Amino acid sequence: MSIDSHEKKTEIEAAAFRALMSHLQSRTDVQNIDLMNLAGFCRNCLAKWVQAAAKEEGLEVDKMASREFVYGMPYSEWKSKHQI
Repeated sequence: MSIDSHEKKTEIEAAAFRALMSHLQSRTDVQNIDLMNLAGFCRNCLAKWVQAAAKEEGLEVDKMASREFVYGMPYSEWKSKHQI
């Protein structure tokens, strides 16, 4: 299968990203340090990439807003509920 259309490629990438976000939000048992050790990135890295992508599109998204986007809740709330 080949993805020739830029629009279709973007839609597929977006769907895969949403699936990754959903998976990470549901796997609160997996700590960021575990992700970093195994995969070389963590939820905070993903939040930085979201922030950078927004900036490329001319949008200013601050650090905490990008983390809330990735974590699915305010970062402080996630930390108090799930961080060991």
